[in-house]
Amino acid sequence: MTDTPPDRLSLNPRSPHFDADTLQRGVGIRFKGKERHDVEEYSISEGWIRVAAGRSRDRFGQPMTIKLAGEVEPFFTDVKEEEPASEGGNEAEGEASEG
Repeated sequence: MTDTPPDRLSLNPRSPHFDADTLQRGVGIRFKGKERHDVEEYSISEGWIRVAAGRSRDRFGQPMTIKLAGEVEPFFTDVKEEEPASEGGNEAEGEASEG
C-alpha cells in the first residue's frame, strides 16, 4: 500500500468512491489548514469536501450534506508523522518507574 491517500474517497458504501481497505487504515482530513473529523467525502483534485448538514435526512434516510470548497489535505492516521523531541514527553515515563 502507498502512503498517499486516494484523490477521492467516500464513507458511504453506496458510493463508487468507497474503499473499505483505505478507510480501515484511517484517513484524516485537513481542510483549509484545520483538521476536520466530520467529513463524509472529499476530492483533492476538485478541492472540496462534503459534510453533514445538521441532523437533516433525505428521503432515503441518508444524511443531507453540503459541499465546501477549499484546500484539501488527506493523510493516513496509521502513519506516524515525525514529531520533534520534547522534554515533557519523557517525564511521564520517569514518574511511572519511580512509583
